[in-house]
Amino acid sequence: MSLYAQYSALLDLVLDALEAEGALPAGLNRKSVAVEPPRDASHGDLATNVAMVLAKGAGTNPRALAALVAPKLEALPDVTEVSVAGPGFINLRLSDAAWRRELATVLEEGERYGLSNVGKGERVNVEYVSANPTGPMHMGHCRGAVVGDALAALLEAAGFAVTREYYVNDAGSQVDTLARSAHLRYREALGADIGEIPEGLYPGDYLKPVGAQLAAEFGATYVDAPEADWLDLFKRKTVAAMIALIKHDLGLLGIHHDKFASEAELQAAGAPDRAEETLRSKGLVYRGTLEAPKGETPEDWEPVELTLFRSTEFGDDQDRPMKKSNGAWTYFGADAAYHLQKAEAADHLVNIWGADHAGTVKRIQAAVTALTDGRVDLDVKIVQMVKLLRAGEPIKMSKRSGNFVTLADVVGEVGKDVVRFMMLTKRADTPLEFDFAKVVEASKDNPVFYVQYAHARIASLQRKAGEVGVSLDTPADTTRLDAEELGLVKLMAQYPRTIEAAALAHEPHRIAFYLNDLASAFHSLWNRGNDDPARRFLVADQPDLTRARLELARGVARIIRSGLALMGVEAAEEMR
Repeated sequence: MSLYAQYSALLDLVLDALEAEGALPAGLNRKSVAVEPPRDASHGDLATNVAMVLAKGAGTNPRALAALVAPKLEALPDVTEVSVAGPGFINLRLSDAAWRRELATVLEEGERYGLSNVGKGERVNVEYVSANPTGPMHMGHCRGAVVGDALAALLEAAGFAVTREYYVNDAGSQVDTLARSAHLRYREALGADIGEIPEGLYPGDYLKPVGAQLAAEFGATYVDAPEADWLDLFKRKTVAAMIALIKHDLGLLGIHHDKFASEAELQAAGAPDRAEETLRSKGLVYRGTLEAPKGETPEDWEPVELTLFRSTEFGDDQDRPMKKSNGAWTYFGADAAYHLQKAEAADHLVNIWGADHAGTVKRIQAAVTALTDGRVDLDVKIVQMVKLLRAGEPIKMSKRSGNFVTLADVVGEVGKDVVRFMMLTKRADTPLEFDFAKVVEASKDNPVFYVQYAHARIASLQRKAGEVGVSLDTPADTTRLDAEELGLVKLMAQYPRTIEAAALAHEPHRIAFYLNDLASAFHSLWNRGNDDPARRFLVADQPDLTRARLELARGVARIIRSGLALMGVEAAEEMR
């Protein structure tokens, strides 16, 4: 149990005691009561909002309730001071011994430090990437891939049972176009002069190997055959080849999905019909017409009667068509069926979507609520695009022209760890710049380098300790650590609650932010030895002090290693 969790449990005992004494009414909702770091570190080590949260239910004011709670908190082990601030916040200061024990816990638990069971084994389906299988992964897909994968790891660390899923859009006109493009490359592989790629087909060279595979398998059988003879076959073969390429490229980032769900298989199994029937049985499907588009009405618009879902009953701004006028399923109809399939095996759904899908969030959330009677919630995280730069100059991408920067190219140039870390250096819903020159820069302004350098410095300390004759086998006396060094332990102690908060908010970037803060605090301690040799981590003529500081550094390294692992990044032992 983390230190913050320990004091939350102790606070619960204090409230139980006040209830038993009749000073507090029984049954107050404590859900929003928190124990956390104070906003201003000078106020203490821990702070709680308990008096602010419970005062109204207790029929008193926060300051008065704080006056009841504070004396009991002051009597707790290792609490050296309690104060009430502002409208009723309670601040606690702990003994140095409490923080030394927390350092020992970090070292004893190692990679397990920070793990929790807040998820209680609840099932979460995280769907991410889900790019159309019409080409290799490019940097437009990369950020969502990393955000989704890191979030899945975070949720597992917080005790959720996670399924990583990729939705393959292998139905629809784009797959027909893909098959026709592959057929062109198939003919080319057999010696035909195909000339310029016709407008509307995919021109990328990535389809040349697919054409060669088709030529090897089928020979000239389909060169002059009518499209009806080969279209479905070429669709299956080409999509399979593209998925294999996508899996390979994602593998370069260390990303592996548990499940690849096929839209074509979903429709063939009648899933959209089942979803529609489920909604119809609830009185949520009807025949009707949509209002004319806002603004200037197109000349070809006409009020056509459609099969509509009452999504406005669930917060959407208009009801949504499930079928087109020709009876074919709309994108929404197919997506509703897919989300029903996911919801049947999950307690929570998370979708990582690009910014171009932001307009469809409300309707899909409405469908999930309606289809599951609110049993399953859907959180959609919108990921903004990445702007690629080289020394400050933009790199243009165009998938249509076949001229784009592939994920494989970027990983090959700067490495998996740099790519993954950089994708998490900002909130997913804010734009991100990826400059090939800056992401490999050895500078404190480069967060990848800054965090990795902290871990590498600590690894170097461990190696150098033996060189100066300091044995690490002798137990360390951590009473030698000063207040500034224990301040680093206080920051380390926030790691477990950072994991829980990041997992529950579905925001993996919080881990990158935390690691940057931890690395910064460590580098500050390191740098104080530049002016005063006695404050260095290695002091050859003071082995006891050195061992204590090395214990502190080892604790930092373990947390950095753990946090980087959640991000899918390997910790550096040395910087080259």
